[in-house]
Amino acid sequence: TKRNETKRNASSSSSSSFFFGTARAAGLLAPRGESGRREEGGMSGGDSWTTIESDPGVFTELIEMMGVKGVQVEEIYALDQSMLNQLRPVYGLIFLFKWTNSKKDERLVDDSAKIFFASQVVNNACATQALLSILMNRKEIDVGQELETFKAFTADFSPELKGLAISNCDSIRKSHNSFSRPEPFTSDEKAASKDDDVYHFISYVPIEGQLYELDGLKSGPINLGECSEENWLEKICPIIQERIETYSRSEIRFNLLGLIKNRVDLLQSELTEAKKRKMQLEETEDGQAGSGLARDGNGEGSNDGGSRASKIAKIEGEISNINDKIAVEEEKRKAWKDENIRRKHNYIPFLFNFLKILAEKNKLKPLIEKAQELQTA
Repeated sequence: TKRNETKRNASSSSSSSFFFGTARAAGLLAPRGESGRREEGGMSGGDSWTTIESDPGVFTELIEMMGVKGVQVEEIYALDQSMLNQLRPVYGLIFLFKWTNSKKDERLVDDSAKIFFASQVVNNACATQALLSILMNRKEIDVGQELETFKAFTADFSPELKGLAISNCDSIRKSHNSFSRPEPFTSDEKAASKDDDVYHFISYVPIEGQLYELDGLKSGPINLGECSEENWLEKICPIIQERIETYSRSEIRFNLLGLIKNRVDLLQSELTEAKKRKMQLEETEDGQAGSGLARDGNGEGSNDGGSRASKIAKIEGEISNINDKIAVEEEKRKAWKDENIRRKHNYIPFLFNFLKILAEKNKLKPLIEKAQELQTA
C-alpha cells in the first residue's frame, strides 16, 4: 500500500444504495507494528514502485500495457443493481477504502481454493495486484502471452512467492511505473505513522461458483459464499455496504471500480448484429426469411408491408442509438488518453524556464510579494 496523493470526496449514502465519489490512491504504506514489521502480512520496503491514481483511464491503459485485450475499467458510482446490470459482464470489482488495523479480521482463509492469490510484498503495488487478482482468475479474459506465461510459471508458488514474482517482473513493474510523476526532488519514502490516513485496494471476484475477497495483506483468499455469474453482483453489494457502515459517518472516502468487457467491442458486436437483421429484412423477397412476413397467393404483400417497413425503421433506430453510444465511448477513451499524457508529461523544465524569464524581466519578485500579501490577508 502507499500514501494517498489525490482524493475526491464521495457523496452521502442513501437507504437503498451507497453512492461513491473517488478517493484517489494506489495502495498505501501500512503502519509498522511495534516489531517494525508490516501489519497484516508485511511488505518489503521496495522503492521501485511508484504511486498511481485510482482512475479508470489509468487502470485501463495499465492493463493494456500488460498485454490484456478486450476489457476495460469503469468507475462505479453507486451500489445500485440497475447501474451494475448496465455494465455486464462484470468480471470483478476493485474496492478502495481507508485501511485500519484497529479490529482483527476473524474470517477464515480458504487455503483449499485453486485460485491465483499473491501476497503484497512490495510498497505501492496493491492497485496493480488488485487488477491481477481479477485478470488471473477469470479464464474468459485474454490476458496476453506474457501474463499467461507468468501465471503458468507461478502456478505452484506460495502466495508469498507469487508476490515476490510480481515485484520482480520487469514488464509488470514497467507498466505500473509508466504512470510515475516527474518530481523535481526525490526523497526516501517513509512508512505511514499511526496518525496518517492510509488507503488500500482489494478485489471481489466470482470464481467457479464461489465469491472471493482477495486482499494481498491477508494470508489468503476469503470465501464469501456461493454465487453464480447471474447473482454475484447482488450478493456483493450488501457485503460492501456492511464494510462501509463499519466506518464513522464522517468517513466518505471510498472508491469502487469494475473490470468489464471493452464497451466498444461489445457495442460493435451489437451493431453488426443489428445491421445483419436489417439486411435480412431488406433482401428477403417473400418476407419470411428472418422476418416472418406473410404473402398472399399472388405473391403480393398482404398487409405486412407496413409492418416490414416499421421493423426496418425500428432497427435503424437501434443502429443510430448504438452508433451514438460508440461515439461516447470513443470520446471517453480519447479523454482518458489526453489525461494520461498530461499525467506522464514532465512540466518541470517549462516551469523552471518560465520562472527564469519572469526573473530576468524583474517580474518574479513582485508576483511573489503579491502572493505573500494575499496569503497573510
